[in-house]
Amino acid sequence: MSTSPITQAAPLSLCAREPRVPADRLVAEMVPPPRFDAVRFDTYVPDPNQPSQIEAVKVLGSFAAGLGGAHASGAGRRKWFSKKPAAPTGPRGVYLDGGYGVGKTHLLASLWHATPAEPSLKAFGTFVELTNLVGALGFQQTVQTLGGHRLLCIDEFELDDPGDTVLVSTLLGKLVDAGVALAATSNTLPGKLGEGRFAAADFLREIQGLSARFRPLRIDGEDYRHRGLPEAPPPYSDEEVAKAAYATDGASLDAFPRLLEHLAKVHPSRYGALTDGLRAVCLTDVQPIADQSTALRLVVLADRLYDREVPVLASGMPFDRLFSEEMLNGGYRKKYFRAISRLTALARDAKGLVGQ
Repeated sequence: MSTSPITQAAPLSLCAREPRVPADRLVAEMVPPPRFDAVRFDTYVPDPNQPSQIEAVKVLGSFAAGLGGAHASGAGRRKWFSKKPAAPTGPRGVYLDGGYGVGKTHLLASLWHATPAEPSLKAFGTFVELTNLVGALGFQQTVQTLGGHRLLCIDEFELDDPGDTVLVSTLLGKLVDAGVALAATSNTLPGKLGEGRFAAADFLREIQGLSARFRPLRIDGEDYRHRGLPEAPPPYSDEEVAKAAYATDGASLDAFPRLLEHLAKVHPSRYGALTDGLRAVCLTDVQPIADQSTALRLVVLADRLYDREVPVLASGMPFDRLFSEEMLNGGYRKKYFRAISRLTALARDAKGLVGQ
Protein backbone atom coordinates (compact mmCIF):
# COMPACT_ATOMS: atom_id res chain seq x y z
CA MET A 1 0.00 0.00 0.00
CA SER A 2 1.45 3.36 -1.02
CA THR A 3 2.03 5.95 1.69
CA SER A 4 3.15 8.70 -0.67
CA PRO A 5 1.66 12.09 0.29
CA ILE A 6 1.90 13.38 -3.27
CA THR A 7 -1.48 14.61 -4.44
CA GLN A 8 -3.01 13.74 -7.77
CA ALA A 9 -3.80 17.33 -8.71
CA ALA A 10 -1.17 19.41 -10.46
CA PRO A 11 0.14 22.46 -8.59
CA LEU A 12 -1.35 25.90 -9.15
CA SER A 13 0.43 28.41 -11.39
CA LEU A 14 0.88 32.11 -10.71
CA CYS A 15 1.37 32.59 -14.43
CA ALA A 16 -2.16 31.31 -15.08
CA ARG A 17 -3.71 33.92 -12.80
CA GLU A 18 -4.96 37.29 -14.03
CA PRO A 19 -6.85 38.71 -11.03
CA ARG A 20 -9.27 41.62 -11.17
CA VAL A 21 -9.64 43.66 -8.00
CA PRO A 22 -12.83 45.78 -7.60
CA ALA A 23 -12.59 49.14 -5.84
CA ASP A 24 -14.64 48.03 -2.84
CA ARG A 25 -12.13 45.28 -2.15
CA LEU A 26 -9.31 47.83 -2.16
CA VAL A 27 -11.14 49.75 0.60
CA ALA A 28 -12.08 46.67 2.62
CA GLU A 29 -8.52 45.38 2.55
CA MET A 30 -7.01 48.54 4.03
CA VAL A 31 -6.18 46.72 7.26
CA PRO A 32 -2.87 45.25 8.51
CA PRO A 33 -1.92 42.22 6.37
CA PRO A 34 -2.31 38.67 7.75
CA ARG A 35 1.29 38.51 9.00
CA PHE A 36 0.48 41.43 11.29
CA ASP A 37 -3.03 40.40 12.42
CA ALA A 38 -1.88 39.46 15.91
CA VAL A 39 0.98 41.90 16.49
CA ARG A 40 0.73 44.33 19.37
CA PHE A 41 3.13 46.64 21.15
CA ASP A 42 3.74 43.98 23.79
CA THR A 43 4.71 41.41 21.14
CA TYR A 44 7.41 43.69 19.75
CA VAL A 45 10.77 42.48 21.06
CA PRO A 46 13.15 45.45 21.28
CA ASP A 47 16.85 44.90 20.84
CA PRO A 48 18.27 45.58 24.33
CA ASN A 49 21.19 47.33 22.67
CA GLN A 50 18.88 49.82 20.93
CA PRO A 51 17.16 52.19 23.41
CA SER A 52 15.34 53.91 20.55
CA GLN A 53 13.26 50.76 19.99
CA ILE A 54 12.03 50.79 23.59
CA GLU A 55 11.31 54.51 23.35
CA ALA A 56 9.36 54.01 20.11
CA VAL A 57 6.92 51.63 21.80
CA LYS A 58 6.25 54.17 24.57
CA VAL A 59 5.77 57.09 22.20
CA LEU A 60 3.46 55.18 19.84
CA GLY A 61 1.41 53.82 22.74
CA SER A 62 0.81 57.37 23.95
CA PHE A 63 0.04 58.50 20.39
CA ALA A 64 -2.61 55.76 20.05
CA ALA A 65 -4.18 56.64 23.40
CA GLY A 66 -4.44 60.25 22.30
CA LEU A 67 -6.60 59.25 19.36
CA GLY A 68 -9.36 57.87 21.54
CA GLY A 69 -11.45 61.02 21.74
CA ALA A 70 -13.73 62.65 19.20
CA HIS A 71 -12.64 63.00 15.60
CA ALA A 72 -10.31 65.98 15.35
CA SER A 73 -12.70 67.75 12.98
CA GLY A 74 -15.44 67.53 15.59
CA ALA A 75 -17.16 64.60 13.90
CA GLY A 76 -18.92 62.10 16.09
CA ARG A 77 -21.45 62.45 18.90
CA ARG A 78 -21.55 65.65 20.93
CA LYS A 79 -23.61 66.75 23.89
CA TRP A 80 -26.22 69.45 23.38
CA PHE A 81 -24.84 72.98 23.62
CA SER A 82 -21.27 71.66 23.80
CA LYS A 83 -18.59 73.70 22.14
CA LYS A 84 -16.70 72.42 19.15
CA PRO A 85 -13.72 70.44 20.44
CA ALA A 86 -10.48 72.38 20.41
CA ALA A 87 -7.97 71.37 17.77
CA PRO A 88 -5.58 68.76 19.13
CA THR A 89 -2.23 70.08 20.28
CA GLY A 90 1.03 68.77 18.88
CA PRO A 91 1.63 66.86 15.65
CA ARG A 92 -1.23 64.69 14.39
CA GLY A 93 1.23 62.49 12.55
CA VAL A 94 4.19 60.29 13.34
CA TYR A 95 6.91 59.11 10.98
CA LEU A 96 8.86 55.93 11.79
CA ASP A 97 12.43 56.53 10.66
CA GLY A 98 14.74 53.51 10.52
CA GLY A 99 16.42 50.88 8.38
CA TYR A 100 14.79 47.76 6.99
CA GLY A 101 14.07 44.93 9.39
CA VAL A 102 13.93 46.98 12.61
CA GLY A 103 10.21 46.29 12.99
CA LYS A 104 8.65 49.49 11.64
CA THR A 105 5.72 47.66 10.04
CA HIS A 106 5.19 45.68 13.26
CA LEU A 107 5.00 48.96 15.18
CA LEU A 108 2.80 50.63 12.57
CA ALA A 109 0.35 47.72 12.67
CA SER A 110 0.46 47.75 16.48
CA LEU A 111 -0.49 51.42 16.39
CA TRP A 112 -3.46 50.56 14.19
CA HIS A 113 -4.58 47.83 16.58
CA ALA A 114 -4.05 50.00 19.68
CA THR A 115 -5.98 53.01 18.41
CA PRO A 116 -9.36 52.95 20.21
CA ALA A 117 -11.66 53.12 17.20
CA GLU A 118 -13.73 50.72 15.14
CA PRO A 119 -11.81 49.03 12.29
CA SER A 120 -13.99 50.89 9.82
CA LEU A 121 -12.57 54.16 11.19
CA LYS A 122 -8.94 53.11 10.73
CA ALA A 123 -7.07 52.41 7.48
CA PHE A 124 -3.73 50.67 6.90
CA GLY A 125 -2.02 50.23 3.57
CA THR A 126 1.18 50.67 1.62
CA PHE A 127 1.83 53.75 -0.44
CA VAL A 128 1.17 51.70 -3.59
CA GLU A 129 -2.18 50.52 -2.23
CA LEU A 130 -3.15 54.10 -1.41
CA THR A 131 -2.34 55.35 -4.90
CA ASN A 132 -4.28 52.41 -6.33
CA LEU A 133 -7.27 53.44 -4.21
CA VAL A 134 -7.12 56.97 -5.63
CA GLY A 135 -6.95 55.50 -9.12
CA ALA A 136 -9.98 53.29 -8.49
CA LEU A 137 -12.19 55.78 -6.62
CA GLY A 138 -10.96 59.12 -7.87
CA PHE A 139 -9.39 61.82 -5.72
CA GLN A 140 -12.53 63.40 -4.26
CA GLN A 141 -14.19 60.07 -3.47
CA THR A 142 -11.01 58.90 -1.73
CA VAL A 143 -11.06 62.06 0.43
CA GLN A 144 -14.71 61.38 1.30
CA THR A 145 -14.03 57.70 2.00
CA LEU A 146 -11.06 58.27 4.31
CA GLY A 147 -11.98 61.73 5.63
CA GLY A 148 -14.08 60.37 8.49
CA HIS A 149 -11.36 58.02 9.70
CA ARG A 150 -9.56 58.39 13.02
CA LEU A 151 -6.23 57.11 11.66
CA LEU A 152 -4.49 56.39 8.36
CA CYS A 153 -1.30 54.29 8.43
CA ILE A 154 0.89 54.33 5.33
CA ASP A 155 3.65 51.74 5.09
CA GLU A 156 6.57 52.19 2.69
CA PHE A 157 5.87 55.73 1.55
CA GLU A 158 7.39 55.83 -1.95
CA LEU A 159 9.60 58.92 -2.02
CA ASP A 160 11.16 57.74 -5.28
CA ASP A 161 8.09 58.56 -7.39
CA PRO A 162 7.74 62.39 -7.58
CA GLY A 163 4.35 62.37 -9.30
CA ASP A 164 2.71 59.98 -6.87
CA THR A 165 4.40 61.69 -3.93
CA VAL A 166 2.77 65.00 -4.89
CA LEU A 167 -0.59 63.26 -5.39
CA VAL A 168 -0.52 61.56 -2.00
CA SER A 169 0.87 64.66 -0.26
CA THR A 170 -2.13 66.61 -1.56
CA LEU A 171 -4.44 63.84 -0.39
CA LEU A 172 -2.86 63.79 3.06
CA GLY A 173 -3.27 67.56 3.33
CA LYS A 174 -7.00 67.17 2.70
CA LEU A 175 -7.26 64.32 5.22
CA VAL A 176 -5.34 66.21 7.91
CA ASP A 177 -7.65 69.19 7.40
CA ALA A 178 -10.55 66.75 7.88
CA GLY A 179 -9.07 65.62 11.22
CA VAL A 180 -7.45 62.34 10.26
CA ALA A 181 -4.30 61.36 12.20
CA LEU A 182 -1.43 59.99 10.12
CA ALA A 183 1.39 57.51 10.65
CA ALA A 184 3.95 56.49 8.05
CA THR A 185 7.13 54.64 7.28
CA SER A 186 9.13 55.48 4.19
CA ASN A 187 11.60 54.43 1.54
CA THR A 188 14.78 56.31 0.69
CA LEU A 189 14.94 58.79 -2.16
CA PRO A 190 17.00 57.68 -5.18
CA GLY A 191 20.60 58.68 -4.65
CA LYS A 192 20.11 59.33 -0.94
CA LEU A 193 22.19 56.43 0.25
CA GLY A 194 23.58 57.94 3.44
CA GLU A 195 23.98 55.26 6.05
CA GLY A 196 21.63 52.87 4.29
CA ARG A 197 18.70 54.02 6.39
CA PHE A 198 15.52 56.03 5.85
CA ALA A 199 15.99 59.79 6.07
CA ALA A 200 13.40 61.79 8.03
CA ALA A 201 14.51 65.07 6.45
CA ASP A 202 13.86 63.67 2.96
CA PHE A 203 10.41 62.45 3.96
CA LEU A 204 9.37 65.71 5.59
CA ARG A 205 10.62 67.77 2.66
CA GLU A 206 8.81 65.66 0.09
CA ILE A 207 5.37 65.70 1.76
CA GLN A 208 5.04 69.36 0.92
CA GLY A 209 3.48 71.57 3.58
CA LEU A 210 2.90 68.70 6.03
CA SER A 211 6.21 68.73 7.88
CA ALA A 212 4.77 70.36 10.99
CA ARG A 213 2.12 67.64 11.18
CA PHE A 214 4.65 64.85 11.68
CA ARG A 215 6.87 63.90 14.57
CA PRO A 216 9.89 61.91 13.30
CA LEU A 217 10.57 58.87 15.46
CA ARG A 218 13.91 57.22 14.77
CA ILE A 219 14.25 53.47 15.31
CA ASP A 220 17.82 52.17 15.20
CA GLY A 221 18.86 48.55 14.91
CA GLU A 222 19.80 45.69 12.61
CA ASP A 223 17.45 43.52 10.55
CA TYR A 224 15.62 41.38 13.11
CA ARG A 225 15.13 38.63 10.52
CA HIS A 226 18.88 38.00 10.65
CA ARG A 227 19.23 38.44 14.41
CA GLY A 228 20.35 35.10 15.83
CA LEU A 229 18.89 33.15 12.90
CA PRO A 230 20.68 30.58 10.72
CA GLU A 231 21.78 31.39 7.20
CA ALA A 232 19.21 31.00 4.44
CA PRO A 233 18.95 27.44 3.15
CA PRO A 234 20.70 26.86 -0.18
CA PRO A 235 18.52 26.46 -3.27
CA TYR A 236 17.12 23.00 -3.94
CA SER A 237 17.15 21.04 -7.20
CA ASP A 238 14.40 21.43 -9.77
CA GLU A 239 13.24 17.91 -8.94
CA GLU A 240 12.99 18.62 -5.21
CA VAL A 241 11.03 21.81 -5.80
CA ALA A 242 8.61 20.12 -8.22
CA LYS A 243 8.10 17.17 -5.88
CA ALA A 244 7.34 19.50 -2.98
CA ALA A 245 4.87 21.45 -5.13
CA TYR A 246 2.96 18.30 -6.03
CA ALA A 247 3.02 17.14 -2.41
CA THR A 248 1.63 20.39 -0.98
CA ASP A 249 -2.03 21.27 -1.32
CA GLY A 250 -2.41 24.88 -2.43
CA ALA A 251 1.16 25.22 -3.72
CA SER A 252 2.06 26.94 -6.97
CA LEU A 253 4.83 25.86 -9.32
CA ASP A 254 6.36 28.21 -11.90
CA ALA A 255 9.61 28.75 -13.73
CA PHE A 256 11.12 31.96 -12.36
CA PRO A 257 11.87 33.58 -15.77
CA ARG A 258 8.29 32.97 -16.91
CA LEU A 259 6.90 34.39 -13.67
CA LEU A 260 8.90 37.59 -14.17
CA GLU A 261 7.40 37.93 -17.65
CA HIS A 262 3.92 37.43 -16.22
CA LEU A 263 4.39 40.08 -13.53
CA ALA A 264 4.93 42.65 -16.28
CA LYS A 265 1.36 41.94 -17.47
CA VAL A 266 -0.29 42.29 -14.03
CA HIS A 267 -0.60 45.65 -12.28
CA PRO A 268 1.26 45.63 -8.94
CA SER A 269 -2.00 46.55 -7.18
CA ARG A 270 -3.16 43.01 -8.02
CA TYR A 271 -0.12 41.13 -6.71
CA GLY A 272 -1.90 40.52 -3.42
CA ALA A 273 -4.85 38.96 -5.24
CA LEU A 274 -2.36 36.99 -7.33
CA THR A 275 -1.40 35.10 -4.18
CA ASP A 276 -4.94 34.44 -2.91
CA GLY A 277 -5.31 30.98 -1.40
CA LEU A 278 -1.68 29.97 -1.85
CA ARG A 279 -0.03 27.87 0.83
CA ALA A 280 3.39 27.87 -0.80
CA VAL A 281 5.18 29.28 -3.85
CA CYS A 282 7.60 26.92 -5.62
CA LEU A 283 9.98 28.39 -8.19
CA THR A 284 12.46 26.70 -10.50
CA ASP A 285 15.46 28.19 -12.29
CA VAL A 286 15.84 31.36 -10.20
CA GLN A 287 18.22 33.67 -12.05
CA PRO A 288 19.77 37.10 -11.49
CA ILE A 289 17.51 39.92 -12.65
CA ALA A 290 18.87 42.01 -15.48
CA ASP A 291 16.78 45.19 -15.42
CA GLN A 292 15.45 47.50 -12.76
CA SER A 293 11.78 47.51 -13.80
CA THR A 294 11.63 43.74 -13.42
CA ALA A 295 13.51 43.91 -10.13
CA LEU A 296 11.08 46.46 -8.67
CA ARG A 297 8.09 44.31 -9.65
CA LEU A 298 9.65 41.38 -7.83
CA VAL A 299 10.11 43.60 -4.76
CA VAL A 300 6.35 44.22 -4.68
CA LEU A 301 5.58 40.51 -5.04
CA ALA A 302 8.06 39.68 -2.26
CA ASP A 303 6.29 42.18 0.01
CA ARG A 304 2.87 40.66 -0.67
CA LEU A 305 4.15 37.10 -0.09
CA TYR A 306 5.84 38.17 3.12
CA ASP A 307 2.69 39.95 4.35
CA ARG A 308 0.70 36.77 3.75
CA GLU A 309 3.35 34.44 5.20
CA VAL A 310 3.57 32.33 2.04
CA PRO A 311 6.71 30.11 2.09
CA VAL A 312 8.93 30.24 -1.01
CA LEU A 313 10.83 27.15 -2.15
CA ALA A 314 13.27 27.67 -5.01
CA SER A 315 15.95 26.12 -7.21
CA GLY A 316 18.65 27.97 -9.11
CA MET A 317 20.51 30.97 -7.70
CA PRO A 318 20.23 31.91 -4.00
CA PHE A 319 18.08 34.95 -3.26
CA ASP A 320 21.01 37.08 -2.13
CA ARG A 321 22.31 36.98 -5.71
CA LEU A 322 19.11 38.16 -7.40
CA PHE A 323 20.21 41.76 -7.77
CA SER A 324 23.41 43.09 -9.35
CA GLU A 325 26.03 45.06 -7.44
CA GLU A 326 24.95 48.12 -9.41
CA MET A 327 21.37 47.70 -8.15
CA LEU A 328 22.48 47.10 -4.57
CA ASN A 329 24.54 50.29 -4.68
CA GLY A 330 21.90 52.37 -6.47
CA GLY A 331 19.01 54.55 -5.44
CA TYR A 332 16.63 51.65 -4.84
CA ARG A 333 19.09 49.64 -2.75
CA LYS A 334 16.89 49.65 0.34
CA LYS A 335 14.03 48.02 -1.55
CA TYR A 336 16.32 45.31 -2.88
CA PHE A 337 17.83 44.57 0.52
CA ARG A 338 14.32 44.40 1.99
CA ALA A 339 13.28 41.94 -0.73
CA ILE A 340 16.35 39.76 -0.11
CA SER A 341 15.67 39.82 3.62
CA ARG A 342 12.01 38.88 3.22
CA LEU A 343 12.58 36.19 0.60
CA THR A 344 15.28 34.70 2.81
CA ALA A 345 12.83 34.54 5.70
CA LEU A 346 10.23 32.86 3.46
CA ALA A 347 12.86 30.38 2.21
CA ARG A 348 13.50 29.37 5.80
CA ASP A 349 9.75 28.89 6.26
CA ALA A 350 9.72 26.58 3.22
CA LYS A 351 12.32 24.11 4.51
CA GLY A 352 9.60 21.86 5.90
CA LEU A 353 8.12 21.33 2.44
CA VAL A 354 11.09 19.26 1.30
CA GLY A 355 11.00 15.54 2.06
CA GLN A 356 7.24 15.38 2.55
